[in-house]
Amino acid sequence: MTTDPAAQLDAEFGSFPGLIQAWGAFRGDAPALYDGTTSLSWRETAALVERIAARLQADGLERGQAVAILGTSSVAYALVFLAAIRAGGCAAPLTTSASPDQLAGMAADSGAIHLFIDRAKLTELGDFALPIANQIVIDEDLNAFMAPAGTTAAPFDPAEKDPFNIIYSSGTTGIPKGIVHSHGMRWRQMTFRAAMNYGVDSRTLTSTPLYSNTTMAVFLPTMYSGGCASLMGKFDVQGWLERAQAEKITHTMLVPVQYRRLMQFDRFDDYDLSSMKMKYCTSAPFPADLKAEVLARMPGGLIEIYGMTEGGVACIFPVHEFPDKLHTVGFPAPGHFLKVVDENLNEVPPGTPGELVGKSPTMMLGYKNQPEKTLEGYWIDPADGSVWQRMGDVGRVDADGFVELVGRTKDVIISGGFNIFPIDLEAELAKDDRVIEAAVVGVPSDQWGETPVGFVVLKPGTQAAALEDIRTCANSRLGKTQRVAELYPIDEMPRSHIGKLLKTELRERVPAKAR
Repeated sequence: MTTDPAAQLDAEFGSFPGLIQAWGAFRGDAPALYDGTTSLSWRETAALVERIAARLQADGLERGQAVAILGTSSVAYALVFLAAIRAGGCAAPLTTSASPDQLAGMAADSGAIHLFIDRAKLTELGDFALPIANQIVIDEDLNAFMAPAGTTAAPFDPAEKDPFNIIYSSGTTGIPKGIVHSHGMRWRQMTFRAAMNYGVDSRTLTSTPLYSNTTMAVFLPTMYSGGCASLMGKFDVQGWLERAQAEKITHTMLVPVQYRRLMQFDRFDDYDLSSMKMKYCTSAPFPADLKAEVLARMPGGLIEIYGMTEGGVACIFPVHEFPDKLHTVGFPAPGHFLKVVDENLNEVPPGTPGELVGKSPTMMLGYKNQPEKTLEGYWIDPADGSVWQRMGDVGRVDADGFVELVGRTKDVIISGGFNIFPIDLEAELAKDDRVIEAAVVGVPSDQWGETPVGFVVLKPGTQAAALEDIRTCANSRLGKTQRVAELYPIDEMPRSHIGKLLKTELRERVPAKAR
């Protein structure tokens, strides 16, 4: 009788590639992967992963070497991701929204000798050539690429520090940095699996790209647990609701803008989401009012995850358990530690806002090929020399240990020598019934050094003439140094593919006269 692989998950460390094969034997005909068109059982998934991994090895893939993947999420994409790891290599999903030059930089940085690319992205790139000679069109040539049926790959027994994947940062300028995660880091993340209700009956719907760590936060626990990962190539509200209902989805990850669009959909309440056990949110600020609405209208628990792809501290916030703390991101996960430091990197008293630094068992190995950049992101504790990750956020910890984010360190506005946190101004603008969403950025000012400028998405029917009244009302509740100098209407906030607000683009939209 085949042993239940779930018993392996309690080990301090284990083999993820070994788990894929174990679930293939134990779960057999149970569903493992689905993308709306193609469905694979666990037996089929395990066999195909072996065949792709065997071919990668035959092509000379070395231990820890990257396998680059570029395209829309699909079953074929997931198979290559899993096979890269099974072969002893490292999955390197590239960011589809990046410019051609950025993609070329990522491809070269990864050190990959294989690029799996889908036809749509290849067509989009046209004559622009990425610097990897061995290119496989993932949605056309994967079957021809893989080793013959029945082939198994050579054994691979991962060590804790073997690279598992490279996730490229979502920087808007320059070549994104490659964040390297280890097998040990990914295994330790799975210690939260049981608390988040993952198991063999889990059916997880992902609608963010597989190149994002946001997606990995639910895709990997599902695979580790022997469940079924249901992949959406592109999010749309009605399509998501139809699949969630038809497939009786139990788990999902959505970013705040996706939750907002679901809540605004006029037929949302017509769909049966009663199978939902747990919903997750990460990657961008999750407004308190939106959390409250999701809690009230969507079945199952709601967990907000705060953290960085690089590691550091992760805060896990079971929103459904603390409805009076919706303005926070919760508290550090077990084994995770947080400190707040000032501009001189000295610790500050509780309740004082400052830069967040954290450490945990789930830290990255470092940035690929950039040891200097890796070191720049560290804070060394003067008390014991321990290494902490600088989180890039400004926040404070309340008397109950809950963490409240104030803003990004790079977004803090220094006006007349005073620190202004955009989140405080955005909250006041968003209180207005005529405003759907607000964002504030700092722009250069001859008089103050920097001055705050706001953008708002207005509710339908609200005229642009209301902007001055909205600004005046918000400013009446703000301190003198905080007041918004100008307010502009915008149809939709600029965001990355995983919902991060692109404040760099907002700054570029500010008219010259306001700078």
